[in-house]
Amino acid sequence: MKISIITVSYNSAKTIEDTLVCVREQSHENIEHIVVDGASKDGTQEIVERYKDGLANVIIEPDYGIYDAMNKGIRSATGDIIGFLNADDCYVSDNVLAKVAEAFSNTDTDSVYGDLCYVSNDDTNEILRFWKAGKCTAKGFLNGWMPPHPTFFVKRSVLEKYGIFDPTFRFAGDYELILRLLYKHNISTHYIPFCMVKMRIGGAGNRWMENRLIANLEDRLAWKKNNLKPRPYTTLLKPLRKVLQFAGMRKKAAFLS
Repeated sequence: MKISIITVSYNSAKTIEDTLVCVREQSHENIEHIVVDGASKDGTQEIVERYKDGLANVIIEPDYGIYDAMNKGIRSATGDIIGFLNADDCYVSDNVLAKVAEAFSNTDTDSVYGDLCYVSNDDTNEILRFWKAGKCTAKGFLNGWMPPHPTFFVKRSVLEKYGIFDPTFRFAGDYELILRLLYKHNISTHYIPFCMVKMRIGGAGNRWMENRLIANLEDRLAWKKNNLKPRPYTTLLKPLRKVLQFAGMRKKAAFLS
């Protein structure tokens, strides 16, 4: 089973090496790693060049935002399965993609996802927040649920059938895509109950307090564009779930096992 991992970057010189190394060290043998860089000016391109022998494709050119860049990666991908690991994220161990491949093989599912932990910018071993996803249900979506996008893996054939990211979104393009696939089209999915990804606090997707108003409007737009009707409180519960994740911080050891 071939897994395509798409890494989008822009001025990510401080973190991208960790991302490149963690994908290279995965025990799963059939991996296609694609880097899409928005013409960085801080040394990111030089770091990517050093690891180019382990990359299937490198696309360096300006883009119209993160979801436009991700779509470039999808169009370039040839794997059976597609996942996303941004330039400030890394896998928690070298067997994450092996577990993903095993789940696809054993369950014949269209997609899989798992748990995520937020870590310090300066020390990726310092866990600040857990995102324990839990099982996917229609009721969950109505109550503001979504899986962590960096842990979401989907068959390329599903994206070819139902479409890729809507690049008009600034912050909620991942939410819109997952809502469209899992809720609207009800593709099959399988939850892997272990922490897959470490995400640094401070990325564009994590400055949610300052961007929450725009993101909330886009969350509502995601439902509208798909001709779906949320509950009055659906998009309000979505950020509240993130606040509640702090309650699980002390469960670090058990959560990462």
